[in-house]
Amino acid sequence: MLDIAAELDRWAEEGRDFAVATVVAVGGSAPRGPGAALAVDSEGTAIGSVSGGCVEASVYDRCLQALEDGETVLERFGYSDEDAFAVGLTCGGVLEVMITPVRADAPDRAVFAAALSAAARGETAAVARVSRGPAGLLGRALFVRPDGSYEGGLGGDPELDRTAADEAGALLAAGRTGAFTLPAPPENGVDAPSGLTVFVESSVPPPRMIVFGAVDFAAALARTGKFLGYHVTVCDARPVFATRVRFPEADEIVVDWPHRYLRRTATDGRTVLCVLTHDAKFDVPLLEEALRLPVAFVGAMGSRRTHEDRTRKLREAGLTDRELARLRSPIGLDLGARTPEETALSIAAEIVAARRGGTGVPLTGSGTPIHRDGEAGAHVAA
Repeated sequence: MLDIAAELDRWAEEGRDFAVATVVAVGGSAPRGPGAALAVDSEGTAIGSVSGGCVEASVYDRCLQALEDGETVLERFGYSDEDAFAVGLTCGGVLEVMITPVRADAPDRAVFAAALSAAARGETAAVARVSRGPAGLLGRALFVRPDGSYEGGLGGDPELDRTAADEAGALLAAGRTGAFTLPAPPENGVDAPSGLTVFVESSVPPPRMIVFGAVDFAAALARTGKFLGYHVTVCDARPVFATRVRFPEADEIVVDWPHRYLRRTATDGRTVLCVLTHDAKFDVPLLEEALRLPVAFVGAMGSRRTHEDRTRKLREAGLTDRELARLRSPIGLDLGARTPEETALSIAAEIVAARRGGTGVPLTGSGTPIHRDGEAGAHVAA
């Protein structure tokens, strides 16, 4: 539900009753991943999507039913199911969708409202919900903050809540959405052998894309980066080029020497660094810093001759073969790009491939998976 937090927060503040359908598990060639959500209010207004269109109508109806019944349910949609073709999931994948009513009388409404409010403000937050377990616990929720504090409960057992909050906090610290299993609290004195599966949605600030070099290619890449959900910074040492007029889509424009700015700014394992300066006096000191940082992606523009000369200078500056192997240069996939927009597309394609573990080859005739499970590396989706 946190992927549509801004709208749901408004609904909650207005006192609306609504139901949220959230993808909690996928298999095969599923169209959307865990955390994708569709919400329906009591007036029938719908926002979001769980499948890009495949099962929306069926999930919509189940949301309306949940609003009427007031009960959380877990639904499975797959090609092998009897109603699979009827609901349109013909891609061969499997979706497990948890449908949670958030009515005025829902025990966890305040928990959801607090989490939605935090996520809508751009704060780091997580919601942990029981997606499998004993009857009566399905959908019970915790709102977990990055400092380890939490609200709500999963089943009346404080120790269980603390353990779940710790596990959810670990996923939140990594910016990941996922699930884990815990022993279920005894019910009528009898242990539940299958335990509890707890699904965690994490909402973190958008990852950073820092584009070095205030050139036409950088303007196109800034637009593409915003489209992909990055917080985009453009940095150049030349104030005449690094202007808001030239980069209206950028979140930040910094006038500073690139290596000096990179040394003082915050980066993490999701940060993407794109070096488009194409000038050795900027490139070499910048890449000395960049290739020693634990960031997701470091790429640099230039011809193959430029790359060879730059690599030689970086090696002379003391970078190891392992550090140099992290450099993606010439940056971008081979799309035959010519224009700044085409070049930005090729760079973005390489970033996505690195993030998701893609090969960059055409899907036609390749036999490679269309959808891959999980993240390929340290660059985790927001």
